[in-house]
Amino acid sequence: MADNPANNGAQDGSMPSLNALAQYCKDFSFENPNAPRSLQPHNEGPQINLQVNVNAKQLADADFEVDLTLEGDAKIGGKEVLFAFELTYSGVFRVQNIPQDQIHPVVMIECPRLLFPFARQIVAEAVRNGGFPPLYIDPIDFVQLYRQRAAEVQAAQGQASGQVLS
Repeated sequence: MADNPANNGAQDGSMPSLNALAQYCKDFSFENPNAPRSLQPHNEGPQINLQVNVNAKQLADADFEVDLTLEGDAKIGGKEVLFAFELTYSGVFRVQNIPQDQIHPVVMIECPRLLFPFARQIVAEAVRNGGFPPLYIDPIDFVQLYRQRAAEVQAAQGQASGQVLS
């Protein structure tokens, strides 16, 4: 009898897996504070600012809630706000048969990578519904974001331990 391709030949069901159990918009805000003036043509393009944050909490042995927060705005001349948004798009994920030392990177890199296209679409549609051309956020390198945050945490821990020793 041929191996089942779904488990690549593993007979004991021990193949690593990451499953999205639920996805949802946890918090969302869109502001167009200077409408209708902000909808008039401008001589210059807007400056787009975007901040990305990922948080996770463990719900059960193998289940994690992951929050992808996208916060941004568009300004003209660095002052006048055309629009601003904040979105927390979340998911509940089940992580199985992944070595303990790899769970944190999987949760903090792969889970937001799966959530991002949906969050991106919500932001694009909200900006379009606000009277502007849709804002399609460029793909995010979650590996680089993870490394950057890990370096920041390590540096903060180093400073904290240095302060204790002095």
